Amino acid sequence: MKPMTVGLAMLLLVFGNQIAILSDALIKSVGNDVAVFQFVFFRQLSAVLILLPLFLLSKPKHITEGLKWHTLRAHVWLFGAIFMVYAISSMPLATANAIFYAAPLMMLPLAALFFGETLSGQTITAAVMGFAGVLVIIRPDQIDFAALSALIVALTIAVNNLLIRKLPKQQSVVHTLLVTNLVGMPVSLCLVFIEGQPWDWSAFPVAAASSTFILIYAATCVLTYRSVDSNKIASAEYSGLIGAVAVGLLWFDEVPDIFMALGTLMIVIPIIWLTKHENKRKQVHKKTAIIEG
Repeated sequence: MKPMTVGLAMLLLVFGNQIAILSDALIKSVGNDVAVFQFVFFRQLSAVLILLPLFLLSKPKHITEGLKWHTLRAHVWLFGAIFMVYAISSMPLATANAIFYAAPLMMLPLAALFFGETLSGQTITAAVMGFAGVLVIIRPDQIDFAALSALIVALTIAVNNLLIRKLPKQQSVVHTLLVTNLVGMPVSLCLVFIEGQPWDWSAFPVAAASSTFILIYAATCVLTYRSVDSNKIASAEYSGLIGAVAVGLLWFDEVPDIFMALGTLMIVIPIIWLTKHENKRKQVHKKTAIIEG
């Protein structure tokens, strides 16, 4: 198999991010007309039904290895999925997604706290600018439950990404995605009964389509990040913001305001700058090692 070029990898990531926006748009389309816990459960159930045949065909090994970390990630994901429905239903699609993109910035202090990673001056600067961008978007005098929900979603994304380090490396992505959805289903089902709403299976097709789009996005990430260094292509992830603006405008008649645009730039630019800085640092380190070797 020929190695993937950086250009092709970035195109795949752009495609994947636009597909992910369609998932968010489907969530927003049901809005407050659906029982939240029930809708999240339907998403999990549909994901399991899609992934289980692929999982069995892969003849998996080490099935129970790392189960405690899978269980932790599953419930962090469930927590985030619930608040994602609240955030997307109550906020403009582009605004919610802009706040979700604060997740990489949240990973920086969390990685330092839990994994002992050193925060450089550039890292701290990028984090401060990014969080300032979040404040510009949500405006402290207008913080409501929807804005807090979006921040919680960003935090759960950051935690879930960091917990990937704890998962067994020999397990496939299908394995990880399946377990993430399957292990969280008992708690999710309990929440459905606590919610006390009558079962409405008419929401299942929308939930299934939303899950399918997210799984396609996950597949594009696997294909690209396994083939090309992440620091060369990660900036393509932010194309999702363009898609969020377009879908929000065309589907929901949402026109972004100046605060959303400015705040988004304050979040995205520091991360792209930090990524390029890290890439240059690695190249210098590699050349130095070759010369000294």
